Amino acid sequence: PRVLKDLPYVIDGHERQVLDLYLPEDPKSARPLVIWIHGGGWQAGAKDNCPALGLTASGFAVASINYRLSGHATFPAQIQDCQAAVRWLRAHAQEYGLDPDKFGVWGSSAGGHLVALVGTSGDVQEWEAIGEHRDVSSRVQAVCDWYGPTDFLQMDAQAGNRGRFKHSDAASPESRLIGGQITEHPERVAKANPITYVSQDDPPFLICHGDADNLVPLGQSELLQTALQRAEVPVTLYVVKGGGHGGWNDPRPRELVEEFLTKQLRGESRQPAE
Repeated sequence: PRVLKDLPYVIDGHERQVLDLYLPEDPKSARPLVIWIHGGGWQAGAKDNCPALGLTASGFAVASINYRLSGHATFPAQIQDCQAAVRWLRAHAQEYGLDPDKFGVWGSSAGGHLVALVGTSGDVQEWEAIGEHRDVSSRVQAVCDWYGPTDFLQMDAQAGNRGRFKHSDAASPESRLIGGQITEHPERVAKANPITYVSQDDPPFLICHGDADNLVPLGQSELLQTALQRAEVPVTLYVVKGGGHGGWNDPRPRELVEEFLTKQLRGESRQPAE
């Protein structure tokens, strides 16, 4: 693919407000776009080594984005950056041969949390828009959430004695993200929870999670699945038997991602961007 590195999606913004774009060669028509959002506990990680890159062989354009980490700024900076990147890509769709009505997001762990938020909050004016294209929609048409957290306050109870650490600690990644101990700030936790914003017009979701994940319990994805089902949003939860926090031997999740994105972004999109 044609590779464009470190494109700033906020002019004169933070050094993290950049993305890489991978474009299939010789596009005959506007390409559907898959946006990868990396994990790392909101405190580490980067857009390099993008797992979505293989999708370019199937004719998808792929963007991999950086966003401000919790050491740079607390929530909602991370979702503001993700939404700004979506708007920037949509505003520049014609320039890069992208189909602005066929955007999907995929992420794992902290990135799974952020893609779920992108999916449920596309119609929500909860956070101030940043960047140059504030009138452009930040909606997406498909969400692939791999083992992302949802309700931080339920993580310890769901993990039981299998948890790798206490999420309710003041130094946990979740507490660092919201800028205070999660048990002391339930209102901030609710604002960071994708389930808070679920509504009937959200895009279809594919969720994959290991049932032996001792970092983000499977119950986090089950909560999201239940909320989406209640709102009658199409959702599939694939449980990796014996699967930990990623690094799965099961080939099925990757196949499901490609099948799901092909159906949602190549077939008739369920909801065009506004």
